[in-house]
Amino acid sequence: MFRVRPLLSALVNHRQTLKTNGGLYKPFCTMSEGGMDKQTATLLKRTNEENEDSAEKVQAAKRVKTDGEHAEDEKKYPKKKVVLLMAYSGKGYYGMQRNPGNSQFRTIEDDLVAALIKSGCIPENHGDEMKKMSFQRCARTDKGVSAAGQVVSLKVRLIDDIIEKINEHLPPQIKVLGLKRVTQGFNSKNNCDARTYSYMLPTVAFSPKDYDTGNIAAFRLEPETLQKVNRLFALYKGTHNFHNFTSQKAPSDPSARRYITEMSCGEPFIRRNYEFAVITVRGQSFMLHQIRKMIGLVIAVVKGYAKEEVMERSWGQEKVDVPKAPGLGLILERVHFDRYNKRFGGDGLHEKLEWDREEEAIKAFKEAHIYPTIIETECEEGSMVSWMATLPIHDFDATSVEVQDDKVQKQDDADEGNDSD
Repeated sequence: MFRVRPLLSALVNHRQTLKTNGGLYKPFCTMSEGGMDKQTATLLKRTNEENEDSAEKVQAAKRVKTDGEHAEDEKKYPKKKVVLLMAYSGKGYYGMQRNPGNSQFRTIEDDLVAALIKSGCIPENHGDEMKKMSFQRCARTDKGVSAAGQVVSLKVRLIDDIIEKINEHLPPQIKVLGLKRVTQGFNSKNNCDARTYSYMLPTVAFSPKDYDTGNIAAFRLEPETLQKVNRLFALYKGTHNFHNFTSQKAPSDPSARRYITEMSCGEPFIRRNYEFAVITVRGQSFMLHQIRKMIGLVIAVVKGYAKEEVMERSWGQEKVDVPKAPGLGLILERVHFDRYNKRFGGDGLHEKLEWDREEEAIKAFKEAHIYPTIIETECEEGSMVSWMATLPIHDFDATSVEVQDDKVQKQDDADEGNDSD
């Protein structure tokens, strides 16, 4: 409290002193240019200094209390290395990875970090410097791409009901489905052995190139065509040079060689009177746009725009024009940590990074948020049909005579080199 009462007492005592000394007190007498005598000015100055000092002490006490509360939080909820299992619909987002300083391009991580701060899992200053919480995503999904099994690793305060509290601050199309403790040195990207993606598309994508796309609801995929599709997808299995399936990669770049273990198209099904199918692909890692180009090239071959031999040629040294299918139907289904599970999953301290108990929640999220978005957007906007109309523009027979020169090729940054579609 400011020292007002002592000031008044001092002034009263000063008046009494003047009277005792025979002086006549004059309320507006002037002893100096300041309008008051020196003793009164000194008293006022001293009081103001004491008030300022009191205010500083109050603020300092508040700071100490706040610092103490943070220290208490750290003591009660020490930060631990964990992984979060996430699912999200990518529509309306500019991919997974955060881009600090570009607030107009909202990403999945923007909303996740905000929820982590609001829930008290991380300090506010960790939001701008994600390295402070050792944050790492397993796959950097592209604009519009969804995920049912994304995994991120980070250090968080293990508060009570942590999953529920994080989800309270997330929009419905993003959800944390699971959490597990991991080793201090765990990195979700570097420790990942393989990634599984799916791609939902209308089966009219495999129709002959002269099919009337004005009547896509009537199209049904023939069993013979599905067999051909799967025979072509099977060609991708093994290790190939996929420099033509991404951007700015030279054929001699070792990082362009990728290992594919599985790729196939499932049986078709009907949704909203349209026939759809789901393609599944599993590989060690994928480059930017790789999966969409793998699918795009097979579609071009099945429809009759390109010859089958173009697939073998695309893995060679020449530059081949490979079309990129729309991003709408792509879903990161699952990430695999086989080596980590074998080494640490049975040590008695850590769990295997498998999500059998979360399977029902994953399925429910896909049915509620991912599949409806893909189907409704495709039916209303026709992204696949619009893309199919661009296939005649591509020249699948022409190749670049000269091999791409490493010196003039801009190499993708290291993060993109191992990241996903």
